[in-house]
Amino acid sequence: MKWSLLSLLPVLHALSTYAAPSAPEAPQWRFDLKNVTSGIVALEAIVVSPSLVVMFDRASDDPLQINGHSAWGALWNLETSTVQPLDVLTNSFCASGALLSNGTMASLGGDPRGFPGNPAIHPGNQAIRIFEPCASPTGEGCTLFEDPATLHLLAKRWYPSSIRIFDGSLMIIGGTHVNAAFYNIDPENSFEFFPPKEDTVRPSAFLERSLPANLFPRAFALPDGRVFMVANNQSIIYDIETNTETILPDIPNNVRVTNPIDGSAILLPLSPPAYTPEVLVCGGTQTDPIDPSLLSSQTPATSQCSRITLTPAGIAKGWEVEHMLEARTMPELVHVPNGQVLIANGGQSGFAAIATVQDPIGNSNADHPVLVPSLYTPTAPLGRRISNAGMPSSGIARLYHSSVTLTPQGNFLVAGSNPNAMTVVGANVTFPSEFRVQTLDPPFVFMERPKLLNVPKKLAFGKRVTVPISLPNSLARPGAKVQVALMDLGFSSHAFHSSARLVFMDATISPDRKSLTFITPPNGKVYPPGPATVFLTVNDVTSEGAWVMMGSGNSPPTLE
Repeated sequence: MKWSLLSLLPVLHALSTYAAPSAPEAPQWRFDLKNVTSGIVALEAIVVSPSLVVMFDRASDDPLQINGHSAWGALWNLETSTVQPLDVLTNSFCASGALLSNGTMASLGGDPRGFPGNPAIHPGNQAIRIFEPCASPTGEGCTLFEDPATLHLLAKRWYPSSIRIFDGSLMIIGGTHVNAAFYNIDPENSFEFFPPKEDTVRPSAFLERSLPANLFPRAFALPDGRVFMVANNQSIIYDIETNTETILPDIPNNVRVTNPIDGSAILLPLSPPAYTPEVLVCGGTQTDPIDPSLLSSQTPATSQCSRITLTPAGIAKGWEVEHMLEARTMPELVHVPNGQVLIANGGQSGFAAIATVQDPIGNSNADHPVLVPSLYTPTAPLGRRISNAGMPSSGIARLYHSSVTLTPQGNFLVAGSNPNAMTVVGANVTFPSEFRVQTLDPPFVFMERPKLLNVPKKLAFGKRVTVPISLPNSLARPGAKVQVALMDLGFSSHAFHSSARLVFMDATISPDRKSLTFITPPNGKVYPPGPATVFLTVNDVTSEGAWVMMGSGNSPPTLE
C-alpha cells in the first residue's frame, strides 16, 4: 500500500504537536514563610541545641508575653516552628554572645536603659546572661540565668563583640558606655574575658584609633591562637598571650565596615593541613565619619568585597578587591557547609541606627532593601565568585536589627528587622518592626540526603573517627566529592556572625559506602573547644548536622 504525502499530513501534524512528558524540575533555593511569628524582633539569634535557637530583642513592647509583661527573649523551636518566651532581667538590646567550651551560651552587654511601663528592667550594659545546655528538644524547663549584682562584666559595654577563643573562654571587644544615637561618643576601648583572666580590662590602641565608627568590631580567632579584628577601615592581629597587636593594611578605597557604617566579615573555611586563614569583608560605605545630620538614607553603599590571606606573604600582598552583584549596607555573611558563603539581608543605601540622617525612610537610616541573596564561592577565580543564579526573593525587607543563622537542619533561619525606636507594626511606617520568620532552604533540602548515623557526642582533638553513614543511591558512587565540615553556627547580630567557623576535616568514605572516617582538628586553636555541628556533603548534597562537643566539654579555660 502506498502512502501519499497528503494522507500523512494528519499523522505528521499529530507528531509535531505531541509534547513529551517533561522531566521534573531540579530543586531550587526557596524562602519558606513560617505561619508563626517570632513574637519578639529577633535582632540577635544563636543556635543552642539541635532544635532550639535563642533570640533576643531589646526591652520593648513586643507582643510575646511573660509574667505579665512583654518578653524580649525567646526560644524558637526549629522542629515545630513555634516560639516560647524567656524571662530576661536585663536589657539585651545590642548585646553580643557566644557558646563556651562547656556548651553554655553567654549573652554579654546591652542597653543601659529600661523601658517605660516595666520598671523592673535592669541595665544591660554590664550584663552576663547564661543559658546552660538544654537537653529538652522542646526547651521545656530551660531558663536564662542572671544575677546582675554578682555576675557582670568589668566594664559597661553596649554594642560589643565577643568570640570564643582557643581555651574555650570568651573575649569581649569594645563597645560604648551609654546609648549612642549614631557614633561611639563614650567608648569602652578595651578587651576583657569571660570567665575573667584578670581584674582589669586591657586597653586597646586599635579601638582608640578606629573611632568613632568602631562599634561591633568584626573579630575572628585565628588557627594560631591570635585574633584578627577589623573596625572602621582598620585591621590588626592581636596576640592574647603577649597583649600585643600587629597593624595590617586598611580596607581599600576608604570603605568602612563597622557600626553605624555596617559591612560584614567572615573567616573563610579552614582546610588541612595548613589551615591557612583568609578573611572576607563585604559591604559598608565609602564615607568618612562626619556629622550624621549631613548623611542621607540615599548615600550609596559599596559593593566592594575585600579579601586578605593572613600569612606574611598574604599580608604583604594586602587586600584583594572584588565586587558583589549590588551594593549592600548591613549584609550578613554566613557559612554554607560546602564551603560557600551566603550573602543575605541589608540595603543598597544609607546606614545603620535609627532616624539620625537627614532624610530617614520612616525611621530607617537605610533604604532600597536587597531581597535576593547571593552565594560566594571562595575557590572560584577572582571576578567569578559571586552569583545569585537560581536564588529567590525573600519579599521581606531585612534591614537594621535583622538576623540570619545556619541551622543544624542545613537551612537558614531568617528573622528580624526593626529600624524603629519602638515596636512599630502595620502600615504606618515604611519599614515596620518585623516579626515574620522565614527559612531559606537550599536545593538539597528537597532531595534524598546523606545521613550521619551514631556520631559520638564528644570528639577529641587530633583523632581519627569512623562513623556509620547512609547514602542515597544517587550519591553512592565512587569518585564523588566528599566534604566533612566542623562548624560553629555563630551568634547573629548587627550584620555580623560572631564566632562563626567552618573547619574542613580530611575524610574518606569506605568502599562499601557505609562508613565515613574523618580526622578532627589538631587543637583548640584551629577549632576552639566547645559545641560544633558536623555536616557531611557529597556532591553538594548536605546531610543534617550532628551536634557534638569538640573537646572535653570542660568549663573554660580548657585546652582539651
